[in-house]
Amino acid sequence: MAKEMTKARMIVDKDFIISEIDPRIYGSFIEHLGRAVYGGIYEPGHSSADEHGFRQDVINLVKELQVPIVRYPGGNMVSAYNWEDGVGPLADRPHRLELAWRVTETNEMGTNEFVTWAEKINAEVMMAVNLGTRGVDAARNLLEYCNHPSGTYWSDLRRKHGYENPHNIKTWCLGNEMDGPWQLGQKTAYEYGRLAAETAKAMRLVDPSIELVSCGSSSSAMPTFPEWEATTLEHTYEFADYISLHQYYGNRDDDTANYLANSLDMDNFIHTVIATCDYIKAKKRSKKTMMLSFDEWNVWFHSNTQDTKIEPWSVAPAQLEDVYTFEDALLVGSMLNTMLRHADRVKIACMAQLVNVIAPIMTETGGGAWKQTIFYPYYYTSVYGRGVALNPIVHSPKYDSKDFTDVPYLDSSIVYNEEGEELVIFATNRHLENTLRTDIDIRSFEGLEIIEHVVLENEDPKAFNTLTNEQVKPHKQGQSFIEAGLLVGILPKLSWNMIRLRKTKKE
Repeated sequence: MAKEMTKARMIVDKDFIISEIDPRIYGSFIEHLGRAVYGGIYEPGHSSADEHGFRQDVINLVKELQVPIVRYPGGNMVSAYNWEDGVGPLADRPHRLELAWRVTETNEMGTNEFVTWAEKINAEVMMAVNLGTRGVDAARNLLEYCNHPSGTYWSDLRRKHGYENPHNIKTWCLGNEMDGPWQLGQKTAYEYGRLAAETAKAMRLVDPSIELVSCGSSSSAMPTFPEWEATTLEHTYEFADYISLHQYYGNRDDDTANYLANSLDMDNFIHTVIATCDYIKAKKRSKKTMMLSFDEWNVWFHSNTQDTKIEPWSVAPAQLEDVYTFEDALLVGSMLNTMLRHADRVKIACMAQLVNVIAPIMTETGGGAWKQTIFYPYYYTSVYGRGVALNPIVHSPKYDSKDFTDVPYLDSSIVYNEEGEELVIFATNRHLENTLRTDIDIRSFEGLEIIEHVVLENEDPKAFNTLTNEQVKPHKQGQSFIEAGLLVGILPKLSWNMIRLRKTKKE
């Protein structure tokens, strides 16, 4: 039981609008890495496999999340990937040494198959091109193959491969983490900026309707951050629509209070990238505002030791298979809150990744599939976090941790769906011991009633889920009530909450 109750206050007003939320903020990522593809989304011998070899049990779980866009095929893997290896008859596809993760790539799955899978989960494809070992020519050819209707070499090759209609992929990443020394074909900021700009120029000539994502820093800890953004944007600003952000966190010191404060670091990362983009906008006298694509984010640290023991050149070994804990789910909830509070600039985000590899969904090869702890905040925020993001005025007691000062116990985001007349409050209580009573002023909304108060809580921060034992799952017995124009939310210690309200219907 909690020792006592701590109090917080919040004002929510329908006029405190941040932005319309782009649904693509709830995107995800599938890389040819570990068992994400083979044994994850694709397993022809599985009892649930459809005519394409896709696992239907996985499709069903992904559809629950309502993922609007999926980034593909990498990730580090794309920087030495020849896309031509993954199209055409299966019997003709080569096996390659995949150098990013030192495995063997069979190329059974490729561009066309992935587009088919994305259609089955009702998602768009966010395609990445290789700017590590390749460049302008391969990128424009892939785009022509995917998007041009017919009558040219590459478009007719697609039709020959059985795909009469163009894929019409609209969002394209100009490479991946090109600042990283681990990246094949690593570039300096100047080298990347020039190559990305020339690639973008060619791609826009092929299909002017596409949107392009320029590579930002691989994380905020990179020694070249944010100079990388400033230098690359000097070249790509007028060509690209977004700049990417990547960030992962881990509780390596086993310090829960400090770990849960990492969303403050994420917030600062976003602020810094926005400031850098706006500096280049001013310097160029541009009328365009650069948007952000947070196209890799998650918790990643549990599997680091295990991954050093993988046999080189094996096929689809278990890699990056983090087993997520309850406290990981709390941080994921706060990371989602952070992006929603920046919905005016963060338009795309991709939880990395979707299945088996640092993922909300896990599978047994030949067996079942299950939901990791992080599935739940992702699910509820994706499904109910559609509409307009509002800016909450929060008064919360704070704490200091090893790496952070003034960490609010209350972390929140607010979404208003005017069409459905729903107000949704997502709230994390970071307090290790105390319940947090939160008085929320909702007087600008008339006639609201509480539909549900979903709570994710557990006495053990290290609790995790398996196929046969789901220790961490939400319940709907949250304590909240409306009193004199105030919504009173009782947030248990160490909990993630969703309070959903709807306007009452008059008889």
